Amino acid sequence: MEFEVNRQDYRDTRTVDSSPAKLAPGQIRLAVERFALTANNVTYAVAGDMLDYWGFFPTEAPWGRIPAMGLGSVVESAHPDIETGGRFFGFYPMSTEVVITAEPKGDAFTDVGVHRANHAAVYTDFSDVAADIMFRDDRVDEFLLLRGLFMTSFLADDYLGDHGFYDASQTLVTSASSKTSICLAACLARRGHRSVGLTSARNRAFVEGLGLYDEVIVYEDIDQLDPKAASGLVDMAGSDTVRSGVHARFGEALRFSLTVGVTHWEDPASGGTELPGPSPKFFFAPAQIAKRSQEWGAAELTRRIAAAWHELLNDTDRWLTVVHRFGPQETAAVYHDLLEGRSDPSMGFVASMLGDALR
Repeated sequence: MEFEVNRQDYRDTRTVDSSPAKLAPGQIRLAVERFALTANNVTYAVAGDMLDYWGFFPTEAPWGRIPAMGLGSVVESAHPDIETGGRFFGFYPMSTEVVITAEPKGDAFTDVGVHRANHAAVYTDFSDVAADIMFRDDRVDEFLLLRGLFMTSFLADDYLGDHGFYDASQTLVTSASSKTSICLAACLARRGHRSVGLTSARNRAFVEGLGLYDEVIVYEDIDQLDPKAASGLVDMAGSDTVRSGVHARFGEALRFSLTVGVTHWEDPASGGTELPGPSPKFFFAPAQIAKRSQEWGAAELTRRIAAAWHELLNDTDRWLTVVHRFGPQETAAVYHDLLEGRSDPSMGFVASMLGDALR
């Protein structure tokens, strides 16, 4: 059973029942236990063609399967070196199961299917959570909801720190209530860099209550910000209106403009070459992983990420409420709430297409 989205109309969804495919040599079947649903999944859909998120789990056009960060276990194996059992974190379709062509890699395995050849390892690897220093049994759902988003935020913070924040004294973060933005705010606070959260009036109280941003401004009040302050922009919203407003307000005082997400998908930002100040640049986390792995070594990079991660994880009870959703109808309902921006930012949704598997 798979949840699919029309690639030409993100509001058009369906659930497909399919017969289990017979395994070819080298393939494994994973039962999908649970997966996280956040605004990031909307970004995957909107950027699906540009970054080939639709290519993760291809299906017949015009339908697509949005990848989600989840947990699964090997229930059948046609690979001589991969046993059944275990519990593996990685990108899964929103489905009851998935078949991949696998190859062992350290403590786990990677998807080596032909359609995955151009994807970065961070997207194709499935890691054994028993060997993952970032995994905690008492924070399984928080792990799914935040681990991948935190990785992006940690790496964006590291990238900017590596460049001295381009001499900006503060960083503006759009869609400040989104979980990726919250993770970034935690990283910026950890390093002592001033952050300004930009959010909607509806979410302002929640964002202020986080205590992570030095200042919180609603989108309509961007013109109240000091236009002479050397500033940078990390854009999680991808809104043309918001991004244009920030660029127009700061002009040459805006030292960088980094695009990370597109939560405001109905107001898509253009290429940006006509904007005052720096041209927006898309942040690609795997490139920063590769850079730091070469400079620090993979083990040291993992250690640094884990240290910051556990600080965040210990604070999640203060602002995050995990909500479970069961089966295709409830999964679809969460997706549509996220798509339309109706979800409560204090809630984190973890779903399973396996009915009441999480009860």
